[in-house]
Amino acid sequence: MNYTINIYILFTFLITSFATAQEVIILEGQYQKRNIFVANSPTSSGIGYCSFEVRVNGNLVTDQIEARAYEIDLSIFDLKINDSVLIEIKHKLGCVPKILNPDALKSKPTFNLVDIDLSDDGILTWSTTDEHGILPFVIQQYKWNKWVDVGEVQGKGVPSLNQYTFRVAFISGLNKFRIVQKINNQRFRQSKSISIDSDRPQLNFVYNRRNKKVVFSNVTAYEIHDKFGQLLMRGFDSQANVEHLTKDDYYLSFDSLTEVFAKK
Repeated sequence: MNYTINIYILFTFLITSFATAQEVIILEGQYQKRNIFVANSPTSSGIGYCSFEVRVNGNLVTDQIEARAYEIDLSIFDLKINDSVLIEIKHKLGCVPKILNPDALKSKPTFNLVDIDLSDDGILTWSTTDEHGILPFVIQQYKWNKWVDVGEVQGKGVPSLNQYTFRVAFISGLNKFRIVQKINNQRFRQSKSISIDSDRPQLNFVYNRRNKKVVFSNVTAYEIHDKFGQLLMRGFDSQANVEHLTKDDYYLSFDSLTEVFAKK
């Protein structure tokens, strides 16, 4: 009799523990007047749906989430634009709901450029207004026939006048810079470019076959691509160790140049 009761209690405990096992998806960002949409997969048993609780900044969402898809309505939480948002989606083990628009809590680039200037000693300054979200400003330099990211400054994200400073490294000849704000490296807002001529001597390189190094005549940013254009190496130094590269021809970009070198 006692043996039977003990087995029943143990079995009940296991069922209860399994039923409460859970995982949590965390989504953080700033309120952008956009709601969150979730695709809610069935449970691994095929009974019911994966999500069972949603909280926004600790507040329980009471809308129906027991469905194949649901919307998290953020407008009901009295949020202001760019207020911090923390969403917790609790779900059962063996299944994972999918957030369909995770970028909805990311700020959009909105800045207006008031002024941009570049000094002879490489100090880039710019001022903006109408920033409505905290996003980094990415400094880009035009070289090697493309715009290259060379630095980053955190934006202030307020609509009043904001001022920024960044020291850039010149290449020989014409130097051209701009600032951009990006979303997922795809959509971005950019400033006009500013240019200056540098009297820095043009660099050169030699390939040391003995120690398998590319040696530059001065410290420089560099990139090495294969003949298909795939980036293999990137750095900022007076030399690049290419020992791991196979014997072939490569495109070497440095200073203001792109040249071919043969790894032998």
